[in-house]
Amino acid sequence: MSILITNIKELVQVRDSNVTLVSGSNMKHLPILTNAYLYIVDDTIVEFGDMKDCENIEAETTIDATGKVVLPTWCDSHTHIVYAGNRVSEFVDRINGLSYAEIANRGGGILNSAKKLQSSTEDELYEQASERLKNLIKLGTGAIEIKSGYGLTVEAELKMLRVIKRLKKEFPVKVKPTLLAAHAIPEGYKNNKTAFIDLVINELIPKVAKEKLAQYIDVFCEKGYFDLKDTDRILEAGKKYGFTPKIHVNQFNAFGGIALGVKHNALSVDHLEELNTEDIEALKGSNTIPVALPLCSYFLSIPYTPARDLINAELPLAIASDYNPGSTPSGNMNQVVSAACIKLKLTPEEAINAATINGAYAMEISTMYGSICRGKKANVMITKAIPSYQYLPYAFGDHLIETVIINGQVY
Repeated sequence: MSILITNIKELVQVRDSNVTLVSGSNMKHLPILTNAYLYIVDDTIVEFGDMKDCENIEAETTIDATGKVVLPTWCDSHTHIVYAGNRVSEFVDRINGLSYAEIANRGGGILNSAKKLQSSTEDELYEQASERLKNLIKLGTGAIEIKSGYGLTVEAELKMLRVIKRLKKEFPVKVKPTLLAAHAIPEGYKNNKTAFIDLVINELIPKVAKEKLAQYIDVFCEKGYFDLKDTDRILEAGKKYGFTPKIHVNQFNAFGGIALGVKHNALSVDHLEELNTEDIEALKGSNTIPVALPLCSYFLSIPYTPARDLINAELPLAIASDYNPGSTPSGNMNQVVSAACIKLKLTPEEAINAATINGAYAMEISTMYGSICRGKKANVMITKAIPSYQYLPYAFGDHLIETVIINGQVY
């Protein structure tokens, strides 16, 4: 199968060498070709360049992209798309004045999702998650990380991870599974958190490793959930089984979680709505990438990640959706890019870098995904006719993705 995309108004994120991460001031640089072509063979980007140089290229399928923008598909490095039902009632509760913490203390929040998930079959969960994933592909997502964490029992967590494994097998997008071993404290362990952590370490992690159901291990490191000592224990246990840390941290409080993540060589530290000077210093010189989740801030009306502080410190930044039923019931990465520009004060160039190359880095796949580069996977999207790539974050309410190509197949 070969595809030739011609007359491309703007071919975005073009890299002659395989750049796998951009940081700080380099994030403002987004290489673009105008009046370009892109040539795909099977699942690989083979060639690209100026239209005048593609006269002798023959392809089975030709797509005319006159007036349109072509760019790599979004790489969403933080999602929770395997869940049961919804939490609309909590959405209304928040409108009526209840806080996220108050809802959680009444048995809502993560515990609410856990009850629904525990009573759902694997097939029911798969059907719901597959519909969400189909929609995300249409919106331009070509690589995605999916977490467990709504099980809160050994069997329910394994059930979630088996669903993620099915999604990985059945869908063309790149799927990276994460064991969110400690997302909340189950009701039965409310007065004995240590016993739950022991269960995670002694039963859950070994079983997940035995079935090879996850690549990463995650913890919700936050006051009222899991403190630094808890997080340290769980990450250390996961690393013994080969799981790389990726942690939720600094969503509501800053108390040393980022430094702990760096100590454990975490691939990413995610949320960071609260950030201090010590956190930024801890990230300098590390391989840990900070990940901002602006739609979570939008939905919960909490502070936004101070992204400019991170970039001004010459650090890299990724942005992701945080798609989940409680705090971000949307995986629309186009909206994430818009929110990064509007609320995080990123330039369109920085936001696109954060959602492509750097998002891929936060899943350890940027050698093959996240840019238009010869030899990389043919995961690209074609917009409708628009004025420029900068129009994508500007027109935040419009659905502007017309065609998505995953592994060289048109969807």
